[in-house]
Parts: sequence; structure tokens; C-alpha cells
Amino acid sequence: MDVPNSGECATGFEGVRAAFAENFVERGEIGAAVCVIHEGEVVVDLVGGWADQGHTRVWMPDTICDFYSVGKGLLGLLLLREVDAGRIGLDDPIGDAWPEFACNGKEDATIRQALCHQAGVPAIHEPLTDDNLFDWDRMTTALAETDAWFEPGSRHVYHTNTYGHLIGELVHRLSGRMPGAALAEIARPIGADVHFGVREADQARCADVIWQPNMAIPAMSPDELAALDGDAAMVAHSYFNPPGYASIGVVNTARWRASQIGSTSGHGSAHGIAKIYAALCEPDRLLSDDLLAEATKPASTGPCPVLGETVTFGLGFTPTTDRRPLGPNPGSFGHFGTGGSLGFCDRVGGIAFGYVMNRVIPRWQSSCNRALIDAVYESAALR
Repeated sequence: MDVPNSGECATGFEGVRAAFAENFVERGEIGAAVCVIHEGEVVVDLVGGWADQGHTRVWMPDTICDFYSVGKGLLGLLLLREVDAGRIGLDDPIGDAWPEFACNGKEDATIRQALCHQAGVPAIHEPLTDDNLFDWDRMTTALAETDAWFEPGSRHVYHTNTYGHLIGELVHRLSGRMPGAALAEIARPIGADVHFGVREADQARCADVIWQPNMAIPAMSPDELAALDGDAAMVAHSYFNPPGYASIGVVNTARWRASQIGSTSGHGSAHGIAKIYAALCEPDRLLSDDLLAEATKPASTGPCPVLGETVTFGLGFTPTTDRRPLGPNPGSFGHFGTGGSLGFCDRVGGIAFGYVMNRVIPRWQSSCNRALIDAVYESAALR
């Protein structure tokens, strides 16, 4: 069956179109989109493949997809905007904005530590259900009351799912808006199709996430979680308390798509992601240049038991590294998501990049986004 493939590609960027097509033929892509904005102009905007496993729905220009941890960069941006507005400081305690959080070993945890995964709450101790998962107040209360898994600031542990409630509730407390409304406030004026909480009217536009057979992480029961201790317990709870926290068993449901768990359930298009990062390419557009420089430099480097790697975090964003390069230029920043989704900004090269896809294989590197990034920087237009 021929793979549907459409969209625009400017002269000089034909290699990106070729790499995008090769992803379907050689790298197992099912449905995907990629957008590249160069110096403010959209030069690549491609969609292809299928929005469902049965290959009955073609991926369209307005298709949106769960982009998983790409949302962490957007959440970080929302909280950094509150810092920029003077409502909180990076080194102020989380408890200044969220008094209930300042307990059980977390009294001195700071906004900076929250943004770079050092806040001590990568998981929740109290056993929770998937009904709890979709109750914002229940989840944020449980997170605030949980004992710190480690002394905040003493190490970093990727807050793979709790980041959504930790940073999201800080945005809520400081701005008076839930994460979805706060994101919409910056996304709508620039035409960025990105969402924390997909409206009912937009749910038909959502592509189904397709976990590859035998590759999904097996869920753990409450009894199995209770039998663990130390880092093993912390990591397992981060994924499976509540059972669907990482989307397993609930992805593609209306409740999941409508939820505002920005670490995991955010949805959008490649064009929408690229539009956010294109705005960040512009001086003092969404953030002041000084704060953006602070947020995109390495804030914490070291081994992470959740990711199983030595990693570097910025404040909300991840800086480019040799292990996970965001193009060849220094200072690039963005965020990857499960399966390979990605958004990043290269201010040196004037590049903003967005990529979403629905074939999910848990992995550290994505051959599909790697091929696209390489093709962008090999383009004749950038030589």
C-alpha cells in the first residue's frame, strides 16, 4: 500500500522531504509530521502516513497527536513566564507559591529544582487509581503530601510524569489559570496548534498512539509496587502510580486527551510545536533573553535512574548535548518525547523544528527524528 505523503518543502530543503519519505519505507514510521521554520519562514511542512493502526485515516495537516514529554518544554516555558513577570524567583521555595507542598522533606525545594528535576518528587507514595489520575486536585494534593524520595537538590531524577502536576500546579497557583488555558494564551496569537487538554470538538483530529507489540512497558500492580524499595520503588512508582500515569491503558481515550497532564498527555501538530520554538528564536518574544539564556544552559548533569543514562537538564528545556544533539550549533534547546517526538530551537542557525509521530517504541534515540535533523542541516539552503 502506498503511503500518503503531502505538504510543502522549500527549494534547498528537498533532502528533508526525502528523509521523511524514507522514514516510512526504511524505519517503520506509521503516521507523522515534520515542520521546519527558518528565520521566520516555514520551509518544511510535511505530513504522511496513517492516523490509526488500521490505516483507515490519513494523517492530515490538521491532525494532532500526543507528543508526550515535548510538553515538558512547554510547561517549563509557562512557569518561566511567571518568573519573568516577577511573581516568583528561580531560587524561591516552591512553598511560596504552593504552601501545602512545603512538608515531608520538601520545605526547601525551589522553583529552579522543580524545573530541572531535582525537587525530590519523581513519584507519589500514596497508592492511587486511574480515577484519581483524572482528578487534578486529588493528584496535586497527593503530590504535595508525599515524602521526598531524596533531599531536593542532592541529585536529579527525571520527573517523567509528576512534572505535569508539579509544574502545572505551580503555573496554576501563580497565574490563576490551569495549564491548558495558560498554554492557549500564548499559542493562539501565534497560530500554534498545541494543547494541554484537547477540547471535545478537536478530539476527532487526534491520531491514535500505536505502541509496538511487546514493546510497551508492562504495568505493575499495587502489591508489586509495595514489594519494592529504594530507587527501584521510586522508578516503578513514577510510571505506575496511578497505573495509567505513563498513558498505559488510557492513551487514545477521550479522558486522556482531555486531561492537562502536560508532562505526558499534551497534543499538537508538528507545525504547532515549531511555531512555539520559532517564537523563542525571536529576541524577548515569549521570554526575556536573559532568562531564556539561564533556562537553556545546563542546570544539572549526572546519572538518572529513570532514564538509565547520564543526562543534562536545563530549566524546563534540555540543552543540546553530544549524546542527544539538536543540530550542530551550540546553544540549541528543546525537548524530546516518548517515541521520538521533538521540538527545538537553534537561535544560531535560525531554525525551529517540530516533529510528531504515532508509532511508539520506548527508546533513548529515534532514528526517524535523527534522519530529519541531519537532513535539515545538510540542506543546500543552509550551506
